[in-house]
Amino acid sequence: MNSLSPALLVPVAVVFVAGLGFGLQAPLNATLGRLIGSGLGAATVSFGVGFAALLVLTLVIGDPASILRAGGVSPLYWIGGFLGAVVVWAMLWSVPVTGVLTAISALLLGQLTAALLLDAVGAFGAPVHAITPQRVLAMVMVAGGLILSRF
Repeated sequence: MNSLSPALLVPVAVVFVAGLGFGLQAPLNATLGRLIGSGLGAATVSFGVGFAALLVLTLVIGDPASILRAGGVSPLYWIGGFLGAVVVWAMLWSVPVTGVLTAISALLLGQLTAALLLDAVGAFGAPVHAITPQRVLAMVMVAGGLILSRF
């Protein structure tokens, strides 16, 4: 699936659109934090709204019993929610200092570093993708973008 087939383009387009939303989320949350006087409070509100939206979607469209089944899996897999909270807080805290572009560039570089390592070992049942010079170069280019975002 290395070609530009619809099987690749559709998920990339969906994630791109989600990325546009993520680009808006950080400054919106930072502004909310400034307006209410608390970054932690803003992160809590943001997660509360997100939780409510996902709960409604799960109840209306999804499989509500799946929520109960989460109690039967290792709590290790619940850490994703904690990590999401860290991301939301870190972004809303850093955006006023660094600007949106630099904050998202740093976040992206961190995500790519984790992704490169997770792909290399096939973590959590994902397919294995070797660390190649091409993939390392992609990360170096993002690191360059992070540096350039400050000049």
